[in-house]
Amino acid sequence: MTETSRRGLILINTGPGKGKTTAALGTAFRAAGNGMRVLILQFLKGSWHYGELDAAKLLGEDFVIKQMGRGFVKVGGAETDPEDIRMVEQAWDEAAAAILSGDWDLVVLDEINYAIGYKMLDPEKVAEVLRAKPEMVHVILTGRNAHPTLIELADTVTEMREVKHAYEKGILAQRGIEF
Repeated sequence: MTETSRRGLILINTGPGKGKTTAALGTAFRAAGNGMRVLILQFLKGSWHYGELDAAKLLGEDFVIKQMGRGFVKVGGAETDPEDIRMVEQAWDEAAAAILSGDWDLVVLDEINYAIGYKMLDPEKVAEVLRAKPEMVHVILTGRNAHPTLIELADTVTEMREVKHAYEKGILAQRGIEF
C-alpha cells in the first residue's frame, strides 16, 4: 500500500453483543489522541448521564458528544412517538451537515442502525450522504441489525456476538463499565 491509498473509512459496529458504542468510543479517543476532530452524535440516547460525557469535556472543543434523543423509544408493535421521529430526523440533518462539511475528521453515528431498523430514518438517505462525504472524513455507524445497503457501502463491518453476559447471573450494569 502507498500513501495514496489512504482515505476516510466507513465503519460499522453491529450485532447482538455488547460493545458497539464502546468500540466506536475507543476509536474516537484514538482519533482525538492523534489530533483529529471528533463528533459523536447519539441518535437515541438522551435521558441518561454516561461517564463518557464527562470524559469528552476534558478533551476540549475538538471532541464533542451530543445526545440527540430522549432515551428509549417505543417499538415492537407500539406506535412510535412522533416526537422521537422528529428528533431522529433532526439528528440526521445535523449528522449529514457535519459529515458533508468536512469540519470533522471522524463522525460517529451512535445507534443510527436502531433508528433505521425502527423505520424512523430511511437508509438510502444515509447511504446518499456516505457516498458524497469528503474523501478524508471517517464515519462510524453503530447499533444492531445494520441495513444491507450500509453494510455494502462500508469498508469495515464488525459484528459483536454475545458469548456470555453478567446480566444472566443477575449482575446489574456497573457504573464505569457499562455506563
